[in-house]
Amino acid sequence: MAELNVNIGNLPLKNPVMTASGTFGYGVEYSDFMDISRLGGIFVKGTTIQPREGNLYPRMAETPSGMLNAVGLQNKGAQYFVDNIYPAIKDIDTNMIVNVSGSSVETYVECAEKIAELDKIPAIELNISCPNVKQGGMAFGVTTCGAAEVVKAVRKVYPKTLIVKLSPNVTDITEIAKAVEAEGADSVSLINTMLGMAIDAEKRKPILSTITGGLSGPCVKPVALRMVWQTYKAVKIPIIGLGGISNWKDAVEFMLAGATAIQIGTYNFIDPTVSVKVIDGMNDYLDRHGFKSVKELIGALEV
Repeated sequence: MAELNVNIGNLPLKNPVMTASGTFGYGVEYSDFMDISRLGGIFVKGTTIQPREGNLYPRMAETPSGMLNAVGLQNKGAQYFVDNIYPAIKDIDTNMIVNVSGSSVETYVECAEKIAELDKIPAIELNISCPNVKQGGMAFGVTTCGAAEVVKAVRKVYPKTLIVKLSPNVTDITEIAKAVEAEGADSVSLINTMLGMAIDAEKRKPILSTITGGLSGPCVKPVALRMVWQTYKAVKIPIIGLGGISNWKDAVEFMLAGATAIQIGTYNFIDPTVSVKVIDGMNDYLDRHGFKSVKELIGALEV
């Protein structure tokens, strides 16, 4: 069997397969379906310093080969996470990574500081790319200045592994990636959801209460692959690839394009055990092709 371990900066992963924030709860919800400790990491539900109610319903809609969501980062706040969620997940034998968001630089910093105090949370994923909240989120992630500002501020107070989640809703994602790398990001994850909408033809109204929302699922995979490949050529920090991954072959393609690790998102709703199937499938692929380590796949695309 090939070696599956990889590193995101100073953060070691037992394998490159992780689950995306917002699609896997806090991990424990999936423990009835599989051994979640087999995963390289779990990105838990988005967390903000203050509780958020999220957007009004309806806030999800199925689309061809994907889905739209406008949940709006609903969560009970960072203190609730510290008091109630952290005790239940801190001893899970994998990397538990918190997705951190905010509505201002100050709230990003405050949330990151609170999570930094938790010994068994080795990293955060800074969400500067959510397309379905009215304040913050994507507002920081669509300009180099905005992205650099929030990453620089969080880097000053957060000493552990800092992953920055990038938006595809930009002209050139490599410029955003280079900006956050320059301000101390240890890694970038991409892509977050793409901005889309759905319309009810009979009612002649938008389906989502917010009109637009984030598009995810297999339909976004070609865009995500392209952006990972472009970003790999532009930065030196590790890339975590996501966007439409539904099987081991998709995961291998992302690594060939330059990803060091991957996240599985929307497909968790279709098959709760897809992530462990991807681990097994990648292992088989490596053995069949004579690779000794999964690291040999990173950026190995022949062009």
